[in-house]
Amino acid sequence: MNFSRRPVIAGVTAATLALSLTACGSDEGSEGDASGPLTVGALPVPAGDMLNFVQSDLAPEADLELEYTEFSDYNTPNPALVEGSIDANLFQNTTFMETFNEAEGEDLVSVGEVYLPPMALYSNDYDTLEELPDGATVAIPNDPTNEGRALKLLASHGLIEVTEEPTTVADITDNPRNIDFAEVENASLPQAVNDQDAAIVTAAFAMPAGLTVDQQILSEGTDSEYYNVLATTPEMVDDPRIETLYNLLTSTEMEAWLEEEYPLIVPAETGAEGEEG
Repeated sequence: MNFSRRPVIAGVTAATLALSLTACGSDEGSEGDASGPLTVGALPVPAGDMLNFVQSDLAPEADLELEYTEFSDYNTPNPALVEGSIDANLFQNTTFMETFNEAEGEDLVSVGEVYLPPMALYSNDYDTLEELPDGATVAIPNDPTNEGRALKLLASHGLIEVTEEPTTVADITDNPRNIDFAEVENASLPQAVNDQDAAIVTAAFAMPAGLTVDQQILSEGTDSEYYNVLATTPEMVDDPRIETLYNLLTSTEMEAWLEEEYPLIVPAETGAEGEEG
């Protein structure tokens, strides 16, 4: 894999994590109760299952008490994190988080990249872009981050041309094949594969809907800039439980589990350093 995870925090051993958790439990100056449960929000697939695996198989040895809160859409985990009903979330890429921060005047932060749910163009009727007819209808996400991501993906394969940072179909600068774009809510995109000529769907929604690699016309590669991150608040970012969780989510054990359970998901590379991209 050529892509670097570029985590914000450095990895530490499980033993060191456990010791630091014990010491922090009596630190009156720490934010919140660092010896209590850490509550993390996520969509069920794959992040919810990843958190369940951490909770059952990895967290006990690291002395981490983890609680998972399930969300069903992209619109609620960040407000829940801001209001304090959860301590962190795992569902979004950095661009999505920064868009939320700018729109809402918030300051959520990324702890580091965890996994890529690849975005792909799916169709029941066509196998290649060449087969896709002129004037075909293609469904794409309707939120600015994922819509721009979808447009970039199609532009990278020559179907359209777009501005440098597209966010809506208004940013298409050339559409030589007169593709008709239907802007659809993320959760409804799997159904659009049946209703339209093709639809762009992220893995988080493609997998529960039973979409397969055989239905993909094209997909993002491992060099994608849209890896999902573990996000939290500035007050919680230095909490040792957050660091523990991040290291468990990017461990070799998690990588092996993902390969077995969710082969469509790309784990972020471990052992690399640098800034979040």
